[in-house]
Amino acid sequence: MSARIKRQIETLRTEIERHNRLYYVEARPEISDYDFDMLLKQLEELERQHPEYDSPDSPTHKVGGEPIAGFVTRPHRLPMLSIDNVYDEASLREFDARVRKLLETDSVEYTVEYKIDGVALSLTYEDGRLAQALTRGDGRHGDDITHNARTIGGVPLRLDAKNPPAILEVRGEAIISNTDFAHLRAEQEKRGEQPYANSRNATAGALKLLDPRQCAARRIRFIAHGVGYVEGAEFENHTGFLKRLRDFGVPTTPDVEACPGIDAALDTGLQLIENIHALDLEIDGLVFKVNDFSLRERLGATSKSPRWLIAYKWERYEAVTQIESISVNVGKTGTVTPVAHLAPVEIAGTTVSRASLHNRDELQRLGVMIGDWVVVEKAGKIIPHVVRVEEHRRDGDEQPFEFPTLCPECKTELVQDEGGVYIRCLNPTCPAQLREAVRFFASRQAMDIEGMGVKLAEQLVDAGLIASFADIYQLRNRTEELLQLERMGQKSLDNLLAGIEASKDRPLWRLLTALNIRHVGATTAQLLADRYGTLDAIAAEDEASLAEVEEVGPVIAHAVHEFFHSTAGKKIVEDLRECGLNFGAPAERREPADSPLAGKTIVVTGTLSRFTRDEIKELIRARGGKAAGSVSKNTDFVVAGEAAGSKLDKARHLGIQVLTEEEFLKLVES
Repeated sequence: MSARIKRQIETLRTEIERHNRLYYVEARPEISDYDFDMLLKQLEELERQHPEYDSPDSPTHKVGGEPIAGFVTRPHRLPMLSIDNVYDEASLREFDARVRKLLETDSVEYTVEYKIDGVALSLTYEDGRLAQALTRGDGRHGDDITHNARTIGGVPLRLDAKNPPAILEVRGEAIISNTDFAHLRAEQEKRGEQPYANSRNATAGALKLLDPRQCAARRIRFIAHGVGYVEGAEFENHTGFLKRLRDFGVPTTPDVEACPGIDAALDTGLQLIENIHALDLEIDGLVFKVNDFSLRERLGATSKSPRWLIAYKWERYEAVTQIESISVNVGKTGTVTPVAHLAPVEIAGTTVSRASLHNRDELQRLGVMIGDWVVVEKAGKIIPHVVRVEEHRRDGDEQPFEFPTLCPECKTELVQDEGGVYIRCLNPTCPAQLREAVRFFASRQAMDIEGMGVKLAEQLVDAGLIASFADIYQLRNRTEELLQLERMGQKSLDNLLAGIEASKDRPLWRLLTALNIRHVGATTAQLLADRYGTLDAIAAEDEASLAEVEEVGPVIAHAVHEFFHSTAGKKIVEDLRECGLNFGAPAERREPADSPLAGKTIVVTGTLSRFTRDEIKELIRARGGKAAGSVSKNTDFVVAGEAAGSKLDKARHLGIQVLTEEEFLKLVES
């Protein structure tokens, strides 16, 4: 009997720990909160009936023990230093220059990660068991809050490892998610209490509570981002350390990438900023870190902060406003995006009246309802986004938003991407998609049709004059109908028809971009055009061959292959062929070997007088050169216009040849 009970208790503990890991570390829970609570209650009852099988690292001890008399201050084995901050790209590059100078190297691998706005915490595991948790304090001594840390979500009481390090200090942030913070404020309002001002203060206050059961009620989580004192284990770099932590069952800061140099790190940083809306966390910047631990040791630290990392921070502006309505927009690839229409509010000097809710999953995560008061944030140059609902301000008049099952324009049934979050209308003749697709086809990023702006493109579709891309090139036969359009005089018509005719000679990559193939932007289109030369050659390739092209890969290759082998894609291509568009030339005939630009990597910076940025890049490619976006030791020369900035400075620092616009033209003409 006793052996059976013991096995039952151990099985429950293993199952609960597995669900904790799925929830906090892997973000893919398998059961509901209610079902999880039932498992925990079952374990609690068994441990109550059989105290001889109790264990200090049982999941039941995460709900809180007895209150303590007070806090004890203890020393950190290694100081918890602060991080230096910068606020612009130039300062980030100065940081990179200092690092490379100290290491005497041309390039350093960095990691880029979100700077989570929480309360710094140090967790120490001895032989895999949680032994101590300290606040940052003054950096050298912190308060021992181990009794409260045991209640924090994501803090395992025992590491999931057969041979854990003798001592492992994990550093990170204690946080309350935006969703949980909204629930806490709503609960306070119901009790007649003053709601917490912000999640960080609520977290800090909870960690200082003497009763761990009260701390547990605040729904605090832990996210690891760094390493402290270690015995019995070695880690080569930051990315490897974070992976080991996840293997141990410790949640880590999301989406960390290793980047070969500051240029790649900056590009990754921009992508992280664009994806902030998907996080249920308060973010106040990015952190750039040297990835290699041995290089970190060489760099060392000042008395205040390590020399191997820097925080790129931005001003964060918030305002509270009300959602007046929610609608959905249908994009050029059929993506259906919910949009919140807000009571106008001023944020950082601009009036905000709309905010994207991104997708159905995001809308559900936020729990947004029509009539809700919401916190809208604008951080740096980011498009405003809804951070959380002010649930405590609800009065019962709010209305839920039902995400449509049919396209609002063509009534086609909507379909969710397999394994993805986006919901799409798959009807290629959908008027909403057509409007967006035609607008994009004519835009500067694609075919650059002079005279066909956004409003006119929409007018032409709505008037039934354009139902496909090929119809654009038949407008010369419908001049009388065109002249009936609003603000369409003879001069405007002449300009439009001339612009359409001129677009027939645009380079292949522009046509490939304009075709509106999923995942294919200008950069990918240029790579494919350079590799294969003609549209027909691209269409003839199989997925495996396409995937081998630099920076393409299997996802883009599948989208390209699917387009050219679909009935709709084949018709688009053949219709445009009949219109006389440029489908490219065989690859071997396109790059003159005797061109002075052949095989050269060229960076353009500043404002030019003779070319737009796209025009000069096209010229470089047409002459066999590569137009790069950033300066490196592999750059052959830089073309500098007026007000050239950090790229020009870097070129001079590296001793790279710099040409004026006139000097570049002379080189090309030679």
